[in-house]
Amino acid sequence: MKKPLMMYALAAAWLMANVSTLIAANAYTDMPAGVYQLDKAHASFTWKVSHLGLSNYTARFTDFDASIEFNPDKPENSTVSASVNPTSIETDYPFYEEKDFDKKLIEDKKWFNASEFPEIVFKSSKIERTGEDTGTMTGDLTFLGVTKPISLDIKFNGAMKKQPFSKKPTLGFSAHGELKRSDWGFTTYVPNIGDNIELIIEAEFAMGQ
Repeated sequence: MKKPLMMYALAAAWLMANVSTLIAANAYTDMPAGVYQLDKAHASFTWKVSHLGLSNYTARFTDFDASIEFNPDKPENSTVSASVNPTSIETDYPFYEEKDFDKKLIEDKKWFNASEFPEIVFKSSKIERTGEDTGTMTGDLTFLGVTKPISLDIKFNGAMKKQPFSKKPTLGFSAHGELKRSDWGFTTYVPNIGDNIELIIEAEFAMGQ
């Protein structure tokens, strides 16, 4: 191989090996303080519930919002607020003879009863660090007119002072938790449809969204 060609090949190999480093996440302590809004294009809210103890039925909400009042000096002093539109539920229920299954869940008073309770709201009350990039967030969840505390395990995925596409300071998190729906008075078909609900949230937050 000719020397210039070899140099180009080595440079390309180095670039491929280090591309993740070039856009690597900065530590959250280096990020600017302020309000970060949910980047809805890079977020998901999935939940699972046991069906007869045989499978974990999976569904999601497609319309939700959140914000973080971020304190990089003391991340545990940050606050989070979020809201979910229950009419945005999607189950991908496959039987066409019941193609309005999602609508039934949305409207039925034994299910989400969204006409009476059009919003699900969460507000954090405490954040505890459990590791360099992990934590536990406790807050109040208002659902079906009842407010109860829940806790979520938080994983800090990374941060960029200038996300390469939006050019904005951006934070990334994963959250996981469980709640017992009967605590909010939601007992329809328990225990055949499980009482415990697993929550899986992936989200990016950008300053100045």
